[in-house]
Amino acid sequence: MKKRSLSILFGAFLFVALIFMHAYAEDTKQEDGFFHKSLHSTTGGMAYWYDKQNGGLEALTGISYHDTKLDCYNCHVASCDACHTVDKEGVLSYSIQAARDQDVCLRCHKRARTIMKIDKEAKQEDVHFSRNMGCVSCHTARDVHGDGREYSSMKQKGAIDAQCEKCHDPIAPSASHKIHGDKLECKACHIRRVVSCTNCHFDTIVNEKKRVDIKLTDWVFLMNYNGKVTSANMQNFVASDDKTFLIFAPQNSHSVMRDARKCGDCHATEIVKEVQEGKIRLTWFENGEVRNTKGVVPVVDGVTYEAVYQNYQDGKWIPIDNPAPPKLQYVGYGSPLTQEQLKKLAMPAGKQ
Repeated sequence: MKKRSLSILFGAFLFVALIFMHAYAEDTKQEDGFFHKSLHSTTGGMAYWYDKQNGGLEALTGISYHDTKLDCYNCHVASCDACHTVDKEGVLSYSIQAARDQDVCLRCHKRARTIMKIDKEAKQEDVHFSRNMGCVSCHTARDVHGDGREYSSMKQKGAIDAQCEKCHDPIAPSASHKIHGDKLECKACHIRRVVSCTNCHFDTIVNEKKRVDIKLTDWVFLMNYNGKVTSANMQNFVASDDKTFLIFAPQNSHSVMRDARKCGDCHATEIVKEVQEGKIRLTWFENGEVRNTKGVVPVVDGVTYEAVYQNYQDGKWIPIDNPAPPKLQYVGYGSPLTQEQLKKLAMPAGKQ
């Protein structure tokens, strides 16, 4: 009888242990797949804008995003090791603190690193960085690891957890806040500048596995996003046979001002007047250097946005004479401002 009781007890223990092991294996399997569905792992955001089905650059290049000739896909974070691994006297281990180090983020997020450098040199540091805040002060583990769902862009609703309103709520009352109401995102007025990667030379990316571009700043673009006006950026490319490509997309540049720009920085400006007339120069040559428009640039469909396009050969930029009009793409769930919105921008502040 005693033996039988022990056998039953052992069998029950074994049964529970097997259930626990199965559950643990399932959890491990789910956890493994959890990160690999994140944008950091899939690079779904780049694939989304590049895809010819979305009017992307592939329509000009004919090269698939996953083609081995194109190394963009190698930008993804292959595993947890990339951020969490530390070496202690030759012994590798995992560390949460290591992944919280801002330098780890900036190894890959080069545009953020560039804007931080520009702001620091101009003595106009982002209000958060000036208070010793870092990436993880706003971006949660969910932003880094994902939430178990696959997103096509970080601009897709639900993809990013960080929001201005999570810390700045309620928003301090002001005339600007009252006038704009829910029509503008915070970023439309509080982003000082964006840094744009212009003239990205596609053939050099393919043939030399090297990215070359000309970075320009001291401007910010305006687009619609999720029913509100927000800050945006531009990027343009030169592909084979001098084909040109121009994209506009919402962007939260990490160049945030405590005090928003003045009404006259957006309303009734010369830039707005040019856009209303249907053509504006974004970049041009001056004394052998590429220069760019400074200020707030509304993105409106049907407007000609003129820009310099160059080839890159033997380490030198060579201007393209009479470049073809660029193929235009609005991406990142952004859309151009309407003619009605442009009309309001063209009026002096307070007369809309």
